[in-house]
Amino acid sequence: MTRRKQARWSLKLAAVGFAIAANLMGADFQWSLPKGFPRPAVPADNPMSTAKVELGRYLFYDKRMSVNGKDSCGSCHRQELAFTDGRARAEGTTGEAHPRSSMSLVNVAYAPYLTWANGTMTSLEEQALTPMLGEVPIELGLKGHESGLLAAAKNTPVYQRLFPAVFSGERDPYTLKNVTKAIAAFERSIVSVRAPYDRYRYGGDPSAISAAAKRGEIVFASGERGGCFECHGGWNFSGGIRFAASGGSAQETEPGGNFFNTGVSRYAAPNRGLYEQTQKEEDLGRFKVPSLRNIAVTAPYMHDGSMATLDDVIDHYSSGGKYDDPNKSRMVHPRSLTQDDRSDLIEFLKTLTDDELLHDARWSDPWTQTKAPTASR
Repeated sequence: MTRRKQARWSLKLAAVGFAIAANLMGADFQWSLPKGFPRPAVPADNPMSTAKVELGRYLFYDKRMSVNGKDSCGSCHRQELAFTDGRARAEGTTGEAHPRSSMSLVNVAYAPYLTWANGTMTSLEEQALTPMLGEVPIELGLKGHESGLLAAAKNTPVYQRLFPAVFSGERDPYTLKNVTKAIAAFERSIVSVRAPYDRYRYGGDPSAISAAAKRGEIVFASGERGGCFECHGGWNFSGGIRFAASGGSAQETEPGGNFFNTGVSRYAAPNRGLYEQTQKEEDLGRFKVPSLRNIAVTAPYMHDGSMATLDDVIDHYSSGGKYDDPNKSRMVHPRSLTQDDRSDLIEFLKTLTDDELLHDARWSDPWTQTKAPTASR
């Protein structure tokens, strides 16, 4: 065998070795999903592993991710609020207000689209760069300070252990690309399927929810009464989902059926929905359908946080929307709901709260057990 052939053979063996190592790295991660639930789709170049998720958890809550050391991803996505922030409009680390509210990260692994009003944002790895580096508005304000973050990570004991372990095939594992990969892996791990409704509907426990909630489910699923399922369909109550099909490829249900104009506002800039990206008149006011899971703890509601309570939301939809808009979905029209219907519907929505998720240590702030590092920039 010539030296050239030997070199080619060595390269092939190395490639196979890296592929096997990547598969083994992902083999130790357990989704712990109930029987019959689909697994999330995972990018081939960012396989899941327990160590990677743990690294992502530390980064997610690391306040050095912000330019002034005051905030982290976890500041706008608080676990006890189902990874929202309780604000009508998100606020960046420098005090700048975002035009929209912080979306929940629960079950984000299944989301075909990742923001309120961008039909092209489909990668968690890519999306992580927006709050980090975005300037309009400033969220974490990290642009221009990336090297400082990476230098600080190299000098942090927990990162000295995790970065090389997770990205063992790389000469320098401390890169912004690897930061986003780890954060994305952590976010994908936040799966909620343990609510009382899950125990009732999928676990076979008829006592898991009340009689009022069972009546509320009927209102929710009735085209004539609630009609809620028309946008918030499926087990995730979010319309279309993306999941891992057989063979590992991504598969999507109801492609394209994830953005609607529901007559919430006049839709002036910068809150014009998909129109901000497409500049198409038919996209004016079309916003992403959020999941209703954990909805009882994620107030205020809508993209602009304009509705404080679930009663307000029901008022909005039962009246056919606040505003008549030429792009308003035909599914949004006046509905006749009795007071009992409304009460039962709210009781049903409360059964979608996964209390275990809100307190599960797997997704909690790890720096509360370890001395949190301070920003040196």
